[in-house]
Amino acid sequence: MNILQEVCSLPTAPFVEHHVIRYAREFARKRKLKLTRDAAGNLLLEKQGVGKRQPRWIFTAHMDHPGFVAQRMVDDHTLRADFYGYVLADYMKDERVRFFDGDAQITGVIMEAKAEKDSPRAREATIHVRKPVPAWSPGMFDQGAGRVKGGRFYSRVCDDLAGAAAALAMMDVLSRKPAKATVGLLLTRAEEEGFIGAIAASRDRTLLRESDRIIAIETSAMQPYARQGDGVIIRIGDRTSVFNSGLSYFITQQADAVKRKDKSFKYQRALMPGGTCEATVYDIYGYTAGSICVALGNYHNMDREKKKIGPEYINIGDWRNMVKLFLAVARSGHEYEPGHKALRDRVEKRFEKLQRLLSDLTA
Repeated sequence: MNILQEVCSLPTAPFVEHHVIRYAREFARKRKLKLTRDAAGNLLLEKQGVGKRQPRWIFTAHMDHPGFVAQRMVDDHTLRADFYGYVLADYMKDERVRFFDGDAQITGVIMEAKAEKDSPRAREATIHVRKPVPAWSPGMFDQGAGRVKGGRFYSRVCDDLAGAAAALAMMDVLSRKPAKATVGLLLTRAEEEGFIGAIAASRDRTLLRESDRIIAIETSAMQPYARQGDGVIIRIGDRTSVFNSGLSYFITQQADAVKRKDKSFKYQRALMPGGTCEATVYDIYGYTAGSICVALGNYHNMDREKKKIGPEYINIGDWRNMVKLFLAVARSGHEYEPGHKALRDRVEKRFEKLQRLLSDLTA
């Protein structure tokens, strides 16, 4: 829980993720994890496995969240800022924001938000600020740092820092007791503007290998059939594509194994069409990719009922179950066989038992 609160209290926005990057670097240093950076600024934290050499398991989460990037001061108290990520411009007027200049914080109020030419999403804003804000400072909706209330975790950002925090919690455990396979955490940039960091990592391959098994992590907009409190979600697809079937089945096997041992563990399996996630990117670039997520409230800070900005929130139990499932997949990763061998063995066992009953009709 400490990692969740720390990470979700960090400021971030697309292209200005430096606070999260600094945290991840220090996290890796303290735990003696291998840390690699590519030309796009994505980070890979790795813990070497203790078994024989085999494909790596790469969990991946993005470091950004829809937010503002300061551009220029019109006068001493008026700031023009770009906005990156999908948030409706109509929700923004008169909302409070907070900019981060190093360790200093500067508050403001949105005077005007302009939408894109052919879309309702915000693209720039005019903000009344308490004092001048340096260019390229990240800004976020002023919805508070991470805190727990009534079984939920609320913050100005859960997507996707809560997912990153769950993966960091897994890496913390693995740093003390490694899995048999090498496990890595890829932290990507600018996902909210079209998966820019993930595309760079997929094309450049400084951090990724063709043989990697990739688990994309998300906090995904809750659905009527995938509710908060009903457990971590094995995400079999998003609005754009479906993910690797064999890998998704393997993740489901691990979830079933955890559930047999831990009666408090809950999981769901669902296609989450609230948006597109990085698993789609890895899939189209030829990687074996699946996804795990938790259901998110107030997706992108949009309180749809009140039609205003609000804090994002997740269920604490779902997040803890996500960490449990990450660890189960990491520790069993060396047993994974590509394709559908496990499922084929299961259906053929049933066939062998009952195939004799086919003979009477065909005789």
